[in-house]
Amino acid sequence: MLRNPEIRRMLAVSVPLCAVFTAVCFWLDLRAGMLTAALSILLITLYLLSARRRYRTMAHLAEDINAVLHGRQDISFAQYTEGEVSLLRSELRKMTVRLTEQSAQLRQEKVQLAESMADISHQMRTPLTAVNLLLAGLSDPDLTEETRQNSLRTLRRQVQRMDWLVNSLLKLAKLDAGTVQFRRERVALSELIARAAEPLSILMEVKGQQLSVQASGSADCDLAWTAEALGNILKNCTEHMREGTITVTAEENAVAACIRIRDEGGGIDPEDLPHLFERYYKGRNASQESVGIGLALSRSIAAAQNGTLTAANVKGGAEFILKLYKGTV
Repeated sequence: MLRNPEIRRMLAVSVPLCAVFTAVCFWLDLRAGMLTAALSILLITLYLLSARRRYRTMAHLAEDINAVLHGRQDISFAQYTEGEVSLLRSELRKMTVRLTEQSAQLRQEKVQLAESMADISHQMRTPLTAVNLLLAGLSDPDLTEETRQNSLRTLRRQVQRMDWLVNSLLKLAKLDAGTVQFRRERVALSELIARAAEPLSILMEVKGQQLSVQASGSADCDLAWTAEALGNILKNCTEHMREGTITVTAEENAVAACIRIRDEGGGIDPEDLPHLFERYYKGRNASQESVGIGLALSRSIAAAQNGTLTAANVKGGAEFILKLYKGTV
């Protein structure tokens, strides 16, 4: 205890003062000197005992903190109720609760990461297997030209699928890391919808689908990223319906820019609806090529730009509502 600089400083000041006062009292009166000496010794002893008790408490507290940092969660700080230690106890209790929450969150994230990696590996393995089989078949010298062209088309489709999957995963990772810098600019809603629908025009034509657009007003958003989000929604609608019309209506009001996308695909299974925007979730009616990333990516993009994305069943199909708010919600 005497190695503590605070106690050494206190003794260095108090002992000489007590000695001086005691000497003065002895010079004035013998009994006064004896009384002063006794009181000085008593006060210094009480201080040392109090300091010893306090530092013992602090030592036990340090041991408990060390136990918490090493994973123990059954530590109670209720015994530390003395003065400033009580204030420290309150803060330590908050720290313990926070560390426990973070530890549980980290464990959950590790489990989710392991499951995600397993799912991604599975999704990548399927097109890679198809690519290997197609490449092996293309090396056959007796292959007809028609079969060769069909194999090349299938090979190109599988490579495009892997390219889309990798790009989507990279975009999700960037959004999670907060490294995406969104350019907030004034964009006409008609231009936004046209850009989002452009890559799907051939697919919709092949499937006999039409796109009906009624748009007015503008939105404050990043054109490229928002078109990506909107394009994933349109792609989902295209994949879940045969022939029919996808209707997009967009308008701007005083609060937000609102885009509604409605398809004629029969709607979303009620059991899938609460999980529709979860990553890697595949619904009952999902195609074999679905990986459950597109809608999750769309919601992440919307949330990063102060927006929301919801889905609901309507008569004859499903409806997605993308809102980009002008202020904080």
